Amino acid sequence: MENNRRGFLRKMGAMGAGAALVSANPLLAIANEASENFPVTENQGEFTLSILQTTDVHCQVHPHDELFWENDQAVFRKTGGYAHLATYLRKEKKKNPNTFIIDTGDMFQGSELSVKTSGKAMVPVLNELGYDLYLPGNWEVIYYKKAMQTLLGSLNAPKVCANMYHDLGNGKRGELIFQPYHIWNVGGVKIGFLGYTDPLVPIRQSPGYSKGIIYTKPEENLAHFIDVLRNQEQCAYVLLLSHLGLSQQIHLANLPECEGVDYILGGDTHERVRKPIQCRYSKVVEPGAFGSFVGKLELRIKDGKVIQDTYSLVEIDSKKYKADKEISKLIEIHEEPFEDDINHIAGYSTLPLYRYFVIENTIDTLILDALKWKIKEADIVLSNGFRFCPPNASPDKTGNIPITNGYIFDMLPVDSVVRTGSVTGKQIFDWLERELNNVFAKDASQRLGGWVIKFKGMKMSFKAFEENGRRVKDVEVNGMPLDLAKIYRICACEREGDPEDMLCRMRGVVNPKNTTFTLHSVLKEYLIVNSPVTPNPPMSAKVLDASQTLLTQVTGVDYQFR
Repeated sequence: MENNRRGFLRKMGAMGAGAALVSANPLLAIANEASENFPVTENQGEFTLSILQTTDVHCQVHPHDELFWENDQAVFRKTGGYAHLATYLRKEKKKNPNTFIIDTGDMFQGSELSVKTSGKAMVPVLNELGYDLYLPGNWEVIYYKKAMQTLLGSLNAPKVCANMYHDLGNGKRGELIFQPYHIWNVGGVKIGFLGYTDPLVPIRQSPGYSKGIIYTKPEENLAHFIDVLRNQEQCAYVLLLSHLGLSQQIHLANLPECEGVDYILGGDTHERVRKPIQCRYSKVVEPGAFGSFVGKLELRIKDGKVIQDTYSLVEIDSKKYKADKEISKLIEIHEEPFEDDINHIAGYSTLPLYRYFVIENTIDTLILDALKWKIKEADIVLSNGFRFCPPNASPDKTGNIPITNGYIFDMLPVDSVVRTGSVTGKQIFDWLERELNNVFAKDASQRLGGWVIKFKGMKMSFKAFEENGRRVKDVEVNGMPLDLAKIYRICACEREGDPEDMLCRMRGVVNPKNTTFTLHSVLKEYLIVNSPVTPNPPMSAKVLDASQTLLTQVTGVDYQFR
């Protein structure tokens, strides 16, 4: 009875302390409540808190091949799967009841199951996993604003994001869509969580997806909320949940506005940080993608203060962590109506399919080969520098690697319409410079987060670390030097909400026209005729001052992708 009474009084105290803020913004009404009462006596002795992070799972509900870079070569192992992840999370919670589980975005986009159910199939699975807090990622808008609110609202745990506002029209900003922060009160010690997602969503994604939302840079209110958490709420530790990408997160951790943040628990770029990156004001980590890893931050508490932090990246080996039966059943129930199509084999590849290298990958080569095969009149076909989609490296009894309809959705969750148009050589050259700066800008805040744009029919040599506007060294189209005055026919996919004269972020496209084909239909038709395929990257983009097998755009810090 005494323990219950203490817990009640602590909870009422926290609610009272937040009363002034609540009156200013109703979203803060629940931001000050502890998510759970744990069996730790207030300020007595030492104890450890565990904070477990997943991110960028992209609806990969099953174990899958994962690529590791070991001894300068690709090695594949089976990892992930929500049922296997559940086993790990429950073991950790049993080991230490003072465990807090978070996901920092891209929960509802990335697989056929998610597309067929508009993300709804993910909700019961995520709720069963027992997350304590969520941050929306850049792809949470995939089914538009209202669906995003419904999907996230259906999750049992709170959501935080301090830079997504309702758009009231004419650029007028309304209230925050989600509460800006959350406080975990355990053993009388407050841990503050503050959330930010990528403000570049309307540029990186099809602009139509995020209509009705205004995004702001974290710097606009970061210092304010740190002050609230540190000085008003008296948090012993402040963690920034971020879906900005590793380069942007490092940039943020070096800004004065970030003073007072102990760790940035990041997401978006699928980077695997095994040793925290110490920046000027904060440490930065990011725990890979696809449910292949969990970031584990342990905080040692003594007399109400954090005296030690330890971080590790845990590989979710699907052989080591057996599938949880409850999660497996949930997935089976929701997949059953679509199972035949998900598992239907559309074709085969003789090579492992992956999308991890900054410059060229087999997945993008396959897509480009299919587009060039179908749209023969195009001089150049283009594919965006996407990062999502786990590898596919396991041959079946034929000796080749099956490409299922489900895997086509993994590669291309948005079945966009194929679009053509005409541009000058000068437009192409200037566009290449802009795209390279998006990837390799010295100022990390200018990096959009994707890899180098992919193309076929054109060859380019470039210097990644040259000055902006001077990276492109040589360009050829169909074996001839790029003619700045010549008109070239290009082909890419339509992005909803883009201006009519824009194609693959290239403005001023002449005679833009949608074809009757979609990316999926082109790929399936290509595989029927040409399977098994051998999509060997042709070195269409050749880097002169870095490795062709570059695995990260992050430089200047102690970090390697592996």
